[in-house]
Amino acid sequence: GVFEGIRSYDTPKGVQIFKAKAHYERLHYSAKVMHINLQYSTSELEQITYKLLELNQLKDAYIRPLVYLGENMSLTPTEEVNVVVMVWEWGKYLGDKLLNVMLSSFQRPNPKSCFVEAKVVGHYTNSILATTEAKSKGFDEALLTDMNGFIAEGPGANFFIEKNGKLLTPPLGNILAGITRQTVFEIAKEIGYEIEEKLFYPDEMYSAVSAFFCGTAAEVIGIASVNEYKFPLQWEDSIGAIIQKKYKHRVAFND
Repeated sequence: GVFEGIRSYDTPKGVQIFKAKAHYERLHYSAKVMHINLQYSTSELEQITYKLLELNQLKDAYIRPLVYLGENMSLTPTEEVNVVVMVWEWGKYLGDKLLNVMLSSFQRPNPKSCFVEAKVVGHYTNSILATTEAKSKGFDEALLTDMNGFIAEGPGANFFIEKNGKLLTPPLGNILAGITRQTVFEIAKEIGYEIEEKLFYPDEMYSAVSAFFCGTAAEVIGIASVNEYKFPLQWEDSIGAIIQKKYKHRVAFND
């Protein structure tokens, strides 16, 4: 199966699903690469979701479309394709406080083993293992490397660090091409901050001044520390904090 994570917000223009088209286009991409015949168009899925929000009288909501196949005991797709869209009230996935993060013992899958940029249900066993490990050791969340030991992403969010007055983030290829990640790029460009996409090892992260996660569920959330390393810059003074405020404004006013 494949899925999406989407949010709607109560804005002055009414209930608005943030970047609905981009999310449902990615759902179609995920289905295509997994050989799943998703017959609902992007616009049909968007209309269904707005109707679902209306029927459930929800405004600020989390939206989970899930596309899954029928019964089959062979390792091949089926002609039967099921589509379900769920909505519910859900606060920020990682809360509001700064996070204490653990560098995970788990790695992201080799991109030649799967389509890492697709949201496939099976991929998230890796995320569950990483988050469970981190929480069992007293951390708020995990941070994973890729198969070569470069910093990759969190179990459900993309990762940025601030260093030398600019933001660094892992490039596409070993990570999910996050829609919130792309929004961070858009906001940074608008306010004049540079983002460099590059591969970097944990050692380079341990000399950064601040860091944050971003994702639809997490939105933009600051990180206090990774393992024993505490980021020295006050969150309020970081580039991430500026982007966090801009992001909150963007989703609240749908602009």
